[in-house]
Amino acid sequence: MPASSPTSRTPQEQLPDPRRWWALCVLGLAQLMILLDSTIVNVAMPSMQSQLHMAVGDRPWVVTSYTVAFGGLLLLAGRIADKAGRKRTFAAGLVGFAVASAAAGFAPTAQTLFAARAVQGAFAALLAASALALVATTFTDPRERRKAIAVFGALGGAGASLGVVLGGLLTQWFGWRWCLLVNVPIALLTLLGTAWTPRDLTQRLAGRIDIAGAILGCGGLTTLVYGCSQAEALGWTSPAVLGTLLGGAVLLTAFAWWQTRAASPLLPPRLVRDRRRVAALLAGASLMAGQLSVALYLTYYLQTVLGWSAIASGLGFLPISLVTTTTATQLGTRLLPRLGPRVMMTAGLTIAACGLFQLTLLDSDSTYAANVLPALVTFSVGMGGSFLAIMTGATSDVPAQDSGIASATVNSAQQMGGSIGSAVFNTVAASAAATFGGSARAATLHGFATAIWVPLVVLLAAAVGTATLAGPRTPKSPRPDLSTEPPVRAGERPGTEPSRPQSSGPDMALREPLQQ
Repeated sequence: MPASSPTSRTPQEQLPDPRRWWALCVLGLAQLMILLDSTIVNVAMPSMQSQLHMAVGDRPWVVTSYTVAFGGLLLLAGRIADKAGRKRTFAAGLVGFAVASAAAGFAPTAQTLFAARAVQGAFAALLAASALALVATTFTDPRERRKAIAVFGALGGAGASLGVVLGGLLTQWFGWRWCLLVNVPIALLTLLGTAWTPRDLTQRLAGRIDIAGAILGCGGLTTLVYGCSQAEALGWTSPAVLGTLLGGAVLLTAFAWWQTRAASPLLPPRLVRDRRRVAALLAGASLMAGQLSVALYLTYYLQTVLGWSAIASGLGFLPISLVTTTTATQLGTRLLPRLGPRVMMTAGLTIAACGLFQLTLLDSDSTYAANVLPALVTFSVGMGGSFLAIMTGATSDVPAQDSGIASATVNSAQQMGGSIGSAVFNTVAASAAATFGGSARAATLHGFATAIWVPLVVLLAAAVGTATLAGPRTPKSPRPDLSTEPPVRAGERPGTEPSRPQSSGPDMALREPLQQ
């Protein structure tokens, strides 16, 4: 039988494209931009409120309108990427995000700004779902994929920290509008870079998109994110909040029921029947809840207790990015093949919880170098150690036509974890501060120190859940069936394994994946 020529190979059999590392730079820049935008406006909100004459109660909508659209539309965005093509969806997301950012930057009224931020969130969902899917499908070698996911996540983490610093600088030097307009050149440069990325040759989704599932699933997620955002202001016992959360739960229950009966479900049930993937989603949600809680606590502590400026406080967050990036790219890529996702996720969540415990010990006499920095380093080591295992566990063993929805699922889990976690954190902090006797500053510090126990317990519970759900790293070898032993050949004794020639061919190729 003649050997097949390179041109007759299927897309999965093609040699790795040398442009794949350039593609990682492009995809990582988009991820950095998405998370940069999620934090860059926080510093600029007082200026926005003053110039656009916002009411105090309307100011949170600068963030809420973005997060509701982003979190609610992720599942639909993932399926659009599977249907239309990951690269095409990625390019469309860049164009839409640039246009929406320009509209938000030039918004003449608060209502226009809120609408533009919602459109930003919708196109950010397209970008997030398609970018991670492209990383998973572009890098087919397991070792290269681990490195690519680690770099991709590290750039996203850097964007979240850089947003605080850049937001302060842009607001101080050029005005709040440039906190939104800065996305335009970044998005256009990223779009230009896609011209030199590999073609998306992976299999696309056949059939129609599940419209009923999209309405139920996206509607349920949107309702839950909105309810959590309102709970901070109205309280968890408010009838409006309880009704919203109950409505979201009903929609998601109906969504789960429909996915088992739809001909082409939006979220194939086979993806969430994998216990290792469920463990990764649980770990991702809890880790994001912890990360946002740390950001809320330290923003207050650095600026109010230590008296730092907004720019200095942003620089104080940089160790999180540096340590997380180093841990994920240098330590995580080496340990994950040896220890497996279960050990890495469980250990990472536990170490991150230890970092939160160090934050509970902060008081008004603590210093950054002696008390805050060690806590940040501990938390970041745990976050970096578990991040790669989470992304690998959530996106591995997924058919090419489902890579978009798998990426959207892990993003949705993180978004929901962050929304619920930050809302619970703020509520507990406010309640603890209200019952504490003393000055307002001491009461607020006590409230935050008390509230940090919530994500700490969540991380430890997630570590236990991950250790239980993820299962062993490699499947156990089945016991040999003695009744089906091969016949004894001439010159061989019964009960001995027939001699085989030493080979590094197909037999060794089958064993290699089990070691990874």
